Amino acid sequence: QVQLVESGGGLVEPGGSLRLSCKASGCAYSRLAWYRQAPGKQRELVATIIPSGQPYYVDFAKGRFAISKDRAGNSVYLQMNSLQPEDTAVYYCNARRGSAEFWGQGTQVTVSA
Repeated sequence: QVQLVESGGGLVEPGGSLRLSCKASGCAYSRLAWYRQAPGKQRELVATIIPSGQPYYVDFAKGRFAISKDRAGNSVYLQMNSLQPEDTAVYYCNARRGSAEFWGQGTQVTVSA
């Protein structure tokens, strides 16, 4: 049974930082990623990382967010800096193994003064 457990969300003021963590059970994921879903919007990709460590960021994440993983490839992190109110969303961890995709339960990030 694959489980993804996120942590690290919370309330932060504009301009602040948060670090999200996700621990995945099992092993050998071909890709780890973070998505987010704001109220009333579709879930969207934030960043991905593959076993080699090469990251990919969507435009809004470039220069502000950094995705990383542990050496075993079972934990993935998202360092978020310069957070703005529009970053408010539930952030989801995603793991891909072959054709199968797995999701965490999500962690709320709220950016507000």
